[in-house]
Amino acid sequence: MARNSSGALSKRAKAVEQKQGDAFAATHPSELLEGIHPAYATELGAAYCGDSRFILGQLPANSVDLVVTSPPYALEFKKEYGNEAKEKYVAWFLPFAREIKRVLKDDGSFVLNIGGSYNRGEPTRSLYHFRLLLALCDDVGLHLAQEAFWFNPAKVPAPAEWCNVRRIRVKDSVEYVWWLSATPWPKASNREVLVPYSADMERLIKKGFRAKTRPSGWRATEKWGKDNGGSIPSNLMEIGNNESNSGYIKACAEHGMKPHPARFPAGLPEWWTRFLTAPGDLVVDPFAGSNTTGSVVQSLGRRWISIEQDSAYVKNSALRFSIPPTDVRV
Repeated sequence: MARNSSGALSKRAKAVEQKQGDAFAATHPSELLEGIHPAYATELGAAYCGDSRFILGQLPANSVDLVVTSPPYALEFKKEYGNEAKEKYVAWFLPFAREIKRVLKDDGSFVLNIGGSYNRGEPTRSLYHFRLLLALCDDVGLHLAQEAFWFNPAKVPAPAEWCNVRRIRVKDSVEYVWWLSATPWPKASNREVLVPYSADMERLIKKGFRAKTRPSGWRATEKWGKDNGGSIPSNLMEIGNNESNSGYIKACAEHGMKPHPARFPAGLPEWWTRFLTAPGDLVVDPFAGSNTTGSVVQSLGRRWISIEQDSAYVKNSALRFSIPPTDVRV
């Protein structure tokens, strides 16, 4: 898309993009994947069972507003849902990333939650997720809009050898969230994710604020005391992930099905969906697991596509939408 000297889309480019976007927005997500039957569908989305490299490859270019996902991490110990080795992780992930870049709209975003890990046999950290970030930008052509951090207070101390036995490391409670974009100008509005003012700020707004120069030299004007409906949030998100009695867990128990062992916390896709999309936009999760993303996105009035290669997880994810597993096509 053509941009003017300030980097903004030209009027003609905006018109073309709007027309194309409107055409996609008028369709059910399953219509974008002709010839591929969803495992199940709702009024706003469709879940697919298969290799997301192939399914993403069937989506039209410039058709997706947001990809938000949490792929299997490169952990030292293998998980039952499968995870690639650190040494091979970048090469494994890049084919997915190239398809993600292709399907994103010019103002679309790719939000990637990825955790770190320790190196085998020593208390040092792997750099695999940083190497991946560099490759996503340098090789795939994505842009790092901003890095964010997910603080999970429910994390247990690990590895036990370094944290609990030798007591030489502390609990690793923060994971990275890379916000990447197709161009330097992704759609976003922090007005959609404002947080309540602190008590001090509430008092300041009520009393009024006088312009002054702070010790740092920064000039604070009267506008600083304006009530904007809330504070701009930070890029550190505190979200617990220790559900034990959610509707999904209970439904799995009722149907005798094993829930996904590493579920995406609903707060993450919810926050990024509100921040980066508008109602009717299309959100895709190519490593859907139990399809937390699809459930959250639907509740926010966005369209969705989820992709998961494990048929058992696809079946029990349908329970999030009150769809019987017997009605799922895998």
